[in-house]
Amino acid sequence: MPRNESALIVRRAPQQPFSTAIVTLHGGQEVSRRAVRPWQPAALRMHPVLRAAAATAPPDALLGQVRYRHRGWNTGDPADDALRALDELAERAESARVVLVGHSMGARAALRAASHPLVRGVLALAPWCSPADPVAHLGDVRIVLVHGDHDRVCAPAESADFVRRARAAGTPAGLVTVRGGDHAMLRRSGAWHRATAELVAQLLRPDPGPDGLAAEACAANGAVQL
Repeated sequence: MPRNESALIVRRAPQQPFSTAIVTLHGGQEVSRRAVRPWQPAALRMHPVLRAAAATAPPDALLGQVRYRHRGWNTGDPADDALRALDELAERAESARVVLVGHSMGARAALRAASHPLVRGVLALAPWCSPADPVAHLGDVRIVLVHGDHDRVCAPAESADFVRRARAAGTPAGLVTVRGGDHAMLRRSGAWHRATAELVAQLLRPDPGPDGLAAEACAANGAVQL
């Protein structure tokens, strides 16, 4: 990505001033300096996810996507790209409430970028969670991880460990398990999309409230099953 190219791809910009935004981050590879192409499966996979999130979002919500410089995580490149995209979003609306929705590597980047002042919630789908990933920066940002129990790419147990560590650090965090779900979110895709729609709507609320899947996951002793 050229230095002067925006890190934020706007998929829908409301006509009126917006107070909320949903920003997606797609998956990638562990190490790669190759350019990202919009027709790659990892990028295409997030289109129905964003549509599902938009279905229950406020009508004035901005919909966006992080543009990566490289396909790989490398040394945290996608997380840096996410922070730059959030800075660009802050120039449009400095008090917007933002929910990041990431898949796989994109979920790892979203969790890493949760320290940005605009971020109010993170939905991490089939996340790549390393045991070395930090949690202290999450603060009071609500995070929900959704993982298929048939994922053979990223271990569901590492998502559970991340949630335990985040809770120990004082972050409201929860885990939802999709029974029969795979890493690509193709098996039981309807369950993935319904969960996305419900969770994003709840994470966008100024007052989280005691009801809904997000609240249930954050209060549960273990994972909530879908």
